[in-house]
Amino acid sequence: MTQDRASLRRELRQRRRGLPAAARIAGAEALAARILALPFLPREGYVAGYWALDGEIGLHVLQLRLPPGLVYCLPLLHGDDQLRFAPWRPGDPLVTNRFGIPEPDVEPASGLPAEALAMAVMPLVGFDDAGRRLGMGGGWYDRAFAFRQRRAAPPWLVGAAFAAQQVPALDAAGWDVLPDAICTENATFLPRREPRSEPA
Repeated sequence: MTQDRASLRRELRQRRRGLPAAARIAGAEALAARILALPFLPREGYVAGYWALDGEIGLHVLQLRLPPGLVYCLPLLHGDDQLRFAPWRPGDPLVTNRFGIPEPDVEPASGLPAEALAMAVMPLVGFDDAGRRLGMGGGWYDRAFAFRQRRAAPPWLVGAAFAAQQVPALDAAGWDVLPDAICTENATFLPRREPRSEPA
């Protein structure tokens, strides 16, 4: 498979869009069960999800099944290049950001910084079983969670995708933030991490 990221994104987005409705519904159910079974699932705090678009695997089942101590959040675009997060429940007002993605109707500056989260579930365009991820290319999650390259969780980072989005191998860029787990409807990948040395 090509390592040209733009071509790979187009191919994998088309692949996930082509999944039938029944596979999407079952996939959301199975994904929720896998995420809720993660060994590091927090007992309390804020859990960021996303609004599924463009064929992404849905998190609506996960949101409804979160334990009582966990508060579901959606991302907010803050400033030119930052993500913040705000609690959201079905029925709460939404606005559409400049990319056409619904987000909570709150002032972005009032949102939670990434460091305040207990866990974040990130949408993936592609992934491999070593835990390398391919996002949409804007770098939003890599910037928001760049501090995780220097320190351990929390927040725990979980990539979510359909199994059809797996590729044999991805090249890693220096700015890539690797998830602690990747969950699909069929499998959970818990890649081993090499310890990072702290800068002197």
